Amino acid sequence: MGRSGQLARSLAERASKLELIALGRPELDLECPGSADAAIRQFGPHIVINAAAYTDVDGAEVEPGRAFRINAEAAGEIASAARALDIPVIHLSTDYVFDGSVTGALIEDARTAPLGVYGRSKLEGEEQVSAANPKHMILRTAWIYSHFGRNFVKSIYEAAESRGELSVVADQRGSPTSAMDLSDALIALLDRWDGQGSTYHLAGSGEASRYELACEVMAVRNRLGLHVAKVEPIESDDWPGRAKRPRISILDCSKFERDFGIRLPEWRNSVAEVVQRLAAAR
Repeated sequence: MGRSGQLARSLAERASKLELIALGRPELDLECPGSADAAIRQFGPHIVINAAAYTDVDGAEVEPGRAFRINAEAAGEIASAARALDIPVIHLSTDYVFDGSVTGALIEDARTAPLGVYGRSKLEGEEQVSAANPKHMILRTAWIYSHFGRNFVKSIYEAAESRGELSVVADQRGSPTSAMDLSDALIALLDRWDGQGSTYHLAGSGEASRYELACEVMAVRNRLGLHVAKVEPIESDDWPGRAKRPRISILDCSKFERDFGIRLPEWRNSVAEVVQRLAAAR
């Protein structure tokens, strides 16, 4: 589910050997009740991956009804429609279901306490999916980036094209995740998951602050001979966002690696690949 997002587009690029049906408007409109049921019955897939979401963290504070409709209600409808046809569903969720108060890496059973509307809507989506379909996987990931769409790495890359200095938050730490790496893992998972209901974390290996991630983008730009902007660290309180973000939301992915033998690459290597693709597209 989802067609225009960066994960959906990455899946479409990586899944060359699979019959992938990426659904979006007009076939699937998550703001329209009943749309998911009609689409799933029409196409009858073997498995549903729900990669669609309302992801504007600040925008969700202004449009809470829309965020909950897409991230929670529609997610439950997708899972219910899949269950009616005995189809398992993989539902993508987020590190924003946590409040950032834990200093270490977060396991799947860690206490959830989202800080804003986006996180609350995604947590309710998890609950609706798990209640609607016993054949589900809740897959929490974090800080997704790619050469597609809008994301932090791409924004930093593009800002460096015209600016000499960038201010980036240094007190938020998480698990940067390449959409391409995540897509590869999802494709490999299809032959290894038995459909048993479960929750997993899956994100890029290692951890970073937003500031460190931005510095790595600059380091790769420098190696490519591109203009490099100076990156200045700032505190979260100095960034003018409507929504609170978790200060620390590093995901422990050892359960997923243990059960499926899959571990995503170290985030610096994947950032380099994305920056190189952005540079090649200039």
